Amino acid sequence: MDHHLQVTDSRTGKSYKIPIQGNYIRAADIGRIGAPEDKEDIASLKAARPLQILDNGFQHTACMESSITHIDGLRGTIRYREFPIESVFHQYVYEDVMHLIIWGSIPTQQQKDHVREVMGQAMNPPQSVKDVISSFPRDAETFPMILAGMSAFASTDSVICKTRHQQSAMFHGHLDTADEALARTIAYLATTISLIYCHKNNQPWTPPSVSRSLLGNLLHMMGITDPRVESCLAKLWILYADHEMTNSTAAVLHAGSTLIDPVSAVTAGIICGYGPLHGGAIDLAYEAFRHIGTAERVPPFIERIKAKGGRLFGYGHRVYKTRDPRVALIEELLEEHRDAVEANPLLRVAMAIDRYANQDPYFVERGLKANADLMGCFLYTAMGFDTDMIIAITILSRTPGALAHWRESLTQPVKLWRPQQKYNPPLAN
Repeated sequence: MDHHLQVTDSRTGKSYKIPIQGNYIRAADIGRIGAPEDKEDIASLKAARPLQILDNGFQHTACMESSITHIDGLRGTIRYREFPIESVFHQYVYEDVMHLIIWGSIPTQQQKDHVREVMGQAMNPPQSVKDVISSFPRDAETFPMILAGMSAFASTDSVICKTRHQQSAMFHGHLDTADEALARTIAYLATTISLIYCHKNNQPWTPPSVSRSLLGNLLHMMGITDPRVESCLAKLWILYADHEMTNSTAAVLHAGSTLIDPVSAVTAGIICGYGPLHGGAIDLAYEAFRHIGTAERVPPFIERIKAKGGRLFGYGHRVYKTRDPRVALIEELLEEHRDAVEANPLLRVAMAIDRYANQDPYFVERGLKANADLMGCFLYTAMGFDTDMIIAITILSRTPGALAHWRESLTQPVKLWRPQQKYNPPLAN
């Protein structure tokens, strides 16, 4: 059945038939509105500019077509390549899901071994990368250290360096080359994070092994040997593997539309990931936990938030109108590691906030619950990670998903992203 909008422009009296495809209309069809029929009438041509869409923050605009992840916020479902997130969580580990998201299938052992080898070889940092990280004070913020480390890695990668000096596209339409660069990019980020972790904790860095997975090598390079940590994160990372068109994923694609290399594109996403309205909200939530101090002080803190109209960071999610399906899966992991969670004073505060919010009418009526990003951090803390490393490690778990979108864009027509604006003339004095 043909579905369409029948639009009449009251300015001209003209009617337009705008096709509806899967609950979407194309902006190009809207752009037909206002175009004059008489192409010879220069005055009319200048006056009748195509209609444009104003959508601050891209709240109602789809910028890409994708077959990777589907989120239904009304029903509270997430699917990776048509696999329900619950099934991949219970049947697989992150390494399998990473391959599914990037390359479209659950990997064979041979495919896993190949990716491990490519990443493992790329995880051996040049001395210049080590020197860049070690030049920072041990108490420096993690964010600028990541940017410096990734820049240092990019400067030593001959393929990455060529990207900015070639007139033809190096990666677009050349998936073999893109796949190798994509895998190295993920490896560079894992190595950078491990070097930062070791530098901050004044401990030796452990070289990688080509027989380990991405996560296994990250922990190995950090010197973390507790098998419970890898077992926990191998499941938790599945829930962060991709989340459709997030702000940071859009940044990766925006940069990628210039035909830049994947390291540079990922760096754009990392920068977004540290903003306080994105991944940086975790730091603010943890600051609140520290400020509260004990579970007994939670009720007065929450009442102050409500009275002043303040914001409890880490609560609520604009995508979901019902419960985020990842939360129930995180709760399974929290139950599995209950002893470690309850033993941590900071998490006792966090869990007290969650219990209070789940019963308070203010939060219940507004549907404000701890989101999956915040709840997952409780597991990092229970596993012994310092707060300043949590965002970095979470970004690593999301990077293969963002690069899956980058890879997908390489199979579509080249289109430089250039949003329009509505110009508002300044007020006359």
